[in-house]
Amino acid sequence: MTKDETEIHETVTGHVKWFDPTKGFGFVVSDEGGPDILLHANVLRNFGQSSIADSASIKVTVQKTTRGMQAVEVLEIAPPEGIFASNLADLIGIDSETIALTPLEPARVKWFDKGKGFGFANVFGRDEDVFIHIEVLRSSGFADLQPGEAVCLRVIDGQRGRMATFVASWEAALKS
Repeated sequence: MTKDETEIHETVTGHVKWFDPTKGFGFVVSDEGGPDILLHANVLRNFGQSSIADSASIKVTVQKTTRGMQAVEVLEIAPPEGIFASNLADLIGIDSETIALTPLEPARVKWFDKGKGFGFANVFGRDEDVFIHIEVLRSSGFADLQPGEAVCLRVIDGQRGRMATFVASWEAALKS
């Protein structure tokens, strides 16, 4: 423990103000108000995600340091409210209950380009690529994916091939 850390940890629920995976950090705003809470990329990675969508709900354990409040553990993440990928052409006509009943499949990200708004992953044991749209990613609570990242996907056969309808971190999927 460094000289600027205290032993007092508390659980805080709030939302992500912003998170930049390139910079390696972002900030959480508590539902109770108060100062912004630093969320470091390593703390997020320990939860099993390399990114998190702005406005996503989050529950974290925090500690007070001489530099301010800092998240030390992510306990829960929920996608931002009001962001739905169901407007995508491939998902029109498929109800959310059907999507929710689709099993999670373990996959590895092949590549994802946030600027282009899409990428691909490979489900373990299958040859074909699975398309991941940025809106599906955001509605799942992610902002970006890294090549080689292990995730779990809900996959359907869309109009143009297999596509993800939901993305979960590997660790979160193991807990459900």
